Amino acid sequence: MTATHCPYCALQCGMKIGPGPAITPRTDIPANAPGSLCQKGWTAGELLTNGERLTTPLLHGEPVEWDVALDYVAERLSAIRAEHGPDAVAVFGGGGLTNEKAYSLGKFARVALGTSQVDYNGRFCMSSAAAASIRAFGMDRGMPFPITDLAEADVVMLAGANVAETMPPFVRHLNGPRLIVVDPRRSPTARLAWLHLQPTPGTDLALALGLLHIAIGDGLVDEEYVAARTTGFDEVRTALASWWPERVERITGVPVHKMRQAVRALAAAERAYILTGRGAEQHAKGTDTVTAFINLALALGLPGTEGSGYGCVTGQGNGQGGREHGQKADQLPGYRKIDDPAARAHVAGVWGIAPDDIPGPGRSAYELLDALGTPEGPRALLLFGSNPVISAPAAEHVAERIGSLELLVTCDFVMSETAALADVVFPVTQWAEETGTMTNLEGRVLLRRRALTPPPGVRSDLDVIAALAARLGHTFETEPAKVFDELRRASAGGPADYSGITYERIANETGVFWPCPSEEHPGTPRPFLDRFAHPDGRARFVPVQHRAAAEEIDDDYPVYLSTGRVLSHYQSGAQTRRIAPLVEAAPEPYVELHPDLAEQLDIAAGDVVRVSSRRGESKAVARISDAIRRDTAFMPFHWEGANRLTNPALDPVSRMPEFKVCAVRVERDS
Repeated sequence: MTATHCPYCALQCGMKIGPGPAITPRTDIPANAPGSLCQKGWTAGELLTNGERLTTPLLHGEPVEWDVALDYVAERLSAIRAEHGPDAVAVFGGGGLTNEKAYSLGKFARVALGTSQVDYNGRFCMSSAAAASIRAFGMDRGMPFPITDLAEADVVMLAGANVAETMPPFVRHLNGPRLIVVDPRRSPTARLAWLHLQPTPGTDLALALGLLHIAIGDGLVDEEYVAARTTGFDEVRTALASWWPERVERITGVPVHKMRQAVRALAAAERAYILTGRGAEQHAKGTDTVTAFINLALALGLPGTEGSGYGCVTGQGNGQGGREHGQKADQLPGYRKIDDPAARAHVAGVWGIAPDDIPGPGRSAYELLDALGTPEGPRALLLFGSNPVISAPAAEHVAERIGSLELLVTCDFVMSETAALADVVFPVTQWAEETGTMTNLEGRVLLRRRALTPPPGVRSDLDVIAALAARLGHTFETEPAKVFDELRRASAGGPADYSGITYERIANETGVFWPCPSEEHPGTPRPFLDRFAHPDGRARFVPVQHRAAAEEIDDDYPVYLSTGRVLSHYQSGAQTRRIAPLVEAAPEPYVELHPDLAEQLDIAAGDVVRVSSRRGESKAVARISDAIRRDTAFMPFHWEGANRLTNPALDPVSRMPEFKVCAVRVERDS
């Protein structure tokens, strides 16, 4: 049996792989100790023997030898760069790639291609929480405490996170505390709650402002903590003057007595946490929404206090590590800023190039996809670990932009909807066929070990990157351990310092928390206990104001649409929709409607429903449930359709699209 980790969410549950391949849970990884897995984890072995596996490169849909495909791609990239410049080539990565792959991909874009046009699908996942955390604390490490701390809490507030479906083993850590859930739906997580706050979609920011107004008005602020460990509270207090609870109730629909109940419970608790998820973050005001919840946490004295805190629930498998080591448009390894001269000099020294040779910031994920094939945009795209035809907002438009490219190259192990559009598809290894590190939602760096030999004809993403780099005149490592050693050097001295982390330490310690600046350093499970990461050591209160959703309902589109995950599927479904037990459990998309809305629209359970927005339409079967608000429809996004509807309006700070609310029309399909 080989000890490794699950291929799916950011818990990165420990598992062992044996012959078959057979999956058994590990008991030494805190995220899922003493040995729990969800349905996706238990069935992960079926990915490895799936009959739809790609095992040979495809050139315009026809099987070819590896050298033929690699030569073709290198020649086309060189020609496009020669004619249109380096930014005519773009790279798009993924939050499921190992740290080694994410690092190599960012380096490949900037060194081998010389392009600034690199970003990744984690922009659609973690960017608002990351931006808000950096603004408040000076550093983004999703949950800056071990997940096991939650079990000892008295109260936990989950704002926009449905962990009972998205990462079920997480729920074990919530069995002790009283749970407050903020969600427009009575989700499986909300059903576990001591208190459920059910706001109108798009009003989480107003709710957070109202909660802080109550904390101040009812004398619940930890004044000693605020004075000793923060700055900016007076400005936030002044900005809150107009957000009295009764006004917030009119905007959000959440009764004042429930708001007051939530705040008093958090304030009275000896140990309390506020956690945010995609429901609060995937908005055109997501950064400010998270900031408002952080302001509430700071006012109550939670962050940097042992047994309490603020954190965000990272979603993708390497959603944390994937945003630290250079595959973001504005970033260099170690969570360094790409426009920081000292950062550029350090990384350039590791890469053996001049600092001025590193391109500047590029377009964010949606802006990059939106620019594809335009006169000023990229004409070629290399895609690793992502399926934007399903996962991007305004997905129909994104598919059109991808279709206008002169060259699309994908690396995948199945024929995803995006790979089906590619000029070249490289078949690559899966999670259990390669070694590499992942950084889970706690900031704990973990080691995935190779358990199986990949099928003949399949190579790793690192092999593909190195082979293309060689054809472009550069030498890249292909051995994960050597790539990780280079990543350690590149990250040294940065906010996400991995320089003291080794494969051996990870194995012996079942994970190491960053920052870890030397091999003698124990790692940092709780980085804010003594000081925050701003130069003065203090956290920042930041004044924010609520604003309406980018697209409000009207007579033509009178229903809010919200999207999310279901228990049996993951992300775009490219993996889980190929596993029989998961398909049997959740075979098709659906539209969830409240009984009153369904009656008004003459829709019955099982009817085929057409949902239309200003960007497209989708059809799915109706489910009738009083778990949803009367003014709201819900659709899961694992199938083609939901993201045809969603709004690409962007947060001005994080560049996060507004996935979680848009205006739609719902009709029974004739």
